[in-house]
Amino acid sequence: MEFFLTKPIHISLDAMGGDYAPDIIINGAAQAKLRYPNLIFSFFGDQTKLDPLIKALDLSSFSNVIHTNEVINSSDKPSTALRKGKNSSMGMSIQLVKSGKADAIVSAGNTGALMAMSKLILRPIDGIIRPAIAAYFPTINGESCMLDLGANIECDYKNLVQFAFMGQAFARIVMGVKDPSVSLLNIGEEEQKGLDYIKEASRVLYSLNNEINYKGFIEGDKIAKGISDVIVADGFSGNIFLKTAEGTAQLVTSYLKGAFSSSLSSKIGYLFAKKAINNFKLQMDPRKYNGAVFLGLNGVAVKSHGGTDAFGFANAICVAVDMVQHNFISDLKNKISKSNLNF
Repeated sequence: MEFFLTKPIHISLDAMGGDYAPDIIINGAAQAKLRYPNLIFSFFGDQTKLDPLIKALDLSSFSNVIHTNEVINSSDKPSTALRKGKNSSMGMSIQLVKSGKADAIVSAGNTGALMAMSKLILRPIDGIIRPAIAAYFPTINGESCMLDLGANIECDYKNLVQFAFMGQAFARIVMGVKDPSVSLLNIGEEEQKGLDYIKEASRVLYSLNNEINYKGFIEGDKIAKGISDVIVADGFSGNIFLKTAEGTAQLVTSYLKGAFSSSLSSKIGYLFAKKAINNFKLQMDPRKYNGAVFLGLNGVAVKSHGGTDAFGFANAICVAVDMVQHNFISDLKNKISKSNLNF
């Protein structure tokens, strides 16, 4: 499917980040280009490796390669990345967005390093205490998004309230939900349950009912039902939920494979159910939902899963495109400046 942009969008790519870089980065860019013909790219990395791949996919006429031999490794600590990463493929690709020459940066590299460097270079939006990682996933009723997914292990009530506003903007702009509902992840739905900072965040969000469609607490087993568009959590809980959901999806897929190969009659049944099973696999395909966004920064930064393939990386690029063409940053700034968050 081909989509059309009203103007060219310039994507800055950390071409050396991820388990299968630079191949999946270049191939992912080519797939994204098919969906959005007006895309242009800047690739940061080893030019001797990038040029042949770009030429083979006929990307040269709308691509720019900026050479660097320096790479942030998956094992590097964020503090190490901040010290040595200025001239790395990751650091330079973020800096291009800071300079205003690119509209967004996408990387499949080290998550902690990417967050730390993005926060240092792009800086948080005025009024935002801490940026958060947000992503969306399938539910029974469509899609929901969750934040934070690991950027902030410890939070207070102010952080959760701001995450709610950022998540609301993400759901409205990227997911196309007109009036997103918001819930806080908790150990029960009753108001007396949970840690003090979660209960205080709930109290504040209820008081802001004219600005946010807050629905109260939600338990983990209710998330997949899609009863709330935005799930807010601290980064510790959010990351555990995300990894548990990914593992559960893999378990279900494994069980299905085992069930349909257990006997001759099961194999025959698979032939009749093949179309439905393929539709199920398509809905559960994590590559479709690849692309976590660092919300709350003065620039669009998207993190791709490090182990994804070209199709998944292309989807991460498309998330960045959605953020840019819907003016997410200016919309969020306007929302934050008008909100009554007297922290």
